[in-house]
Amino acid sequence: MQRNWAIVGILAWVVLLAACGGSDAATAAAKAAAATPPGKVDVALLAGGCFWCTEAAFDGLPGVIDAVSGYTGGDKPNPTYEKVSAGGTGHFESIEVRFDPSKITYAEILDVFWRQIDPTDDGGQFADRGSQYRAAIFVRDDAQRRVAEASKKALEATHWFEKPILTPILPAGPFYRAEACHQDYHAKNPGQYKAYKQGSGRGPYLERVWKDKPALVVGAKKTYSKPTDGELRRRLTPLQYEVTQHGATEAAFGNEFFDHHEPGIYVDIVSGEPLFSSIDKYDSGSGWPAFTRPLDPDYVVRSEGGSLMLTGIEVHSRDAGSHLGHVFADGPAPTGLRYCIDSASLRFIPADRLEAEGFGEYATRFPK
Repeated sequence: MQRNWAIVGILAWVVLLAACGGSDAATAAAKAAAATPPGKVDVALLAGGCFWCTEAAFDGLPGVIDAVSGYTGGDKPNPTYEKVSAGGTGHFESIEVRFDPSKITYAEILDVFWRQIDPTDDGGQFADRGSQYRAAIFVRDDAQRRVAEASKKALEATHWFEKPILTPILPAGPFYRAEACHQDYHAKNPGQYKAYKQGSGRGPYLERVWKDKPALVVGAKKTYSKPTDGELRRRLTPLQYEVTQHGATEAAFGNEFFDHHEPGIYVDIVSGEPLFSSIDKYDSGSGWPAFTRPLDPDYVVRSEGGSLMLTGIEVHSRDAGSHLGHVFADGPAPTGLRYCIDSASLRFIPADRLEAEGFGEYATRFPK
């Protein structure tokens, strides 16, 4: 499937293709070698739809040595723009970003990448439809995979998107530089580039969705501790102790939070681990608090075994191991899940108290 030129009003693509007879690999290699500074250089391989647009986001970024447009992910060697854009090669339009990890980290590279795409779209990007225009992160080793997975999980944990994050993390293969006329296209053809970016829908989407979004927090999560058994018996009611420590179930409808609607978050009553948000709470009719997803997936752990649909799978807090309830596959959109949680395992923190109680990172989710 070709780039959708009709939508953006740029109809001279045949001329552009004619000007791209070769990849000018020797010149590109010489420029790359000249640009390489002493010290360690890392490489990120990313696909975000139109490679002109994704390359433009990295050109000139502090810590980035260079960004190159090209093709990867397919099984056809030495692909051309004409063949890739027509589909059938298996390749993605992609970019190779070389960067100095002492100045910019791989996690920061990915944070920039997310902000160039619609991560909920797996059929292409904006006006460009087809597998060759899908977004993806191609990882070169286990270390990159760990960071990429953490970055994706951090994006999911923001709940900025109602739809699931569908951008895949794939093993990297050979990268083929695109023809010379595609390199630095945004700088060489600024008028056509700006018209394409706006007309394709990418520019308006990025402005609407990504403007003013804070940087993703990727890295080790805060660790919480579990008090001694004696301390728990002093602090908790008998019901809270039995639910969290022995997996008991409280009575339906008569519990504290089943019909609670105040904005804020729910934390583990034992350890304080952040578990659920009022934003994701809904009335399931079961008589217990129900949520479509955790506030932070790192802190809500599923037990092994069990049927998600029939009997549900037990969930507990990551650090304290508190029994929280069960998760079922009969919930509403967007997740289709129902986290059925005992009120006795939860402590509620109102939105206007989040900063004061050390949960300020979640305060931006609750507009004043």
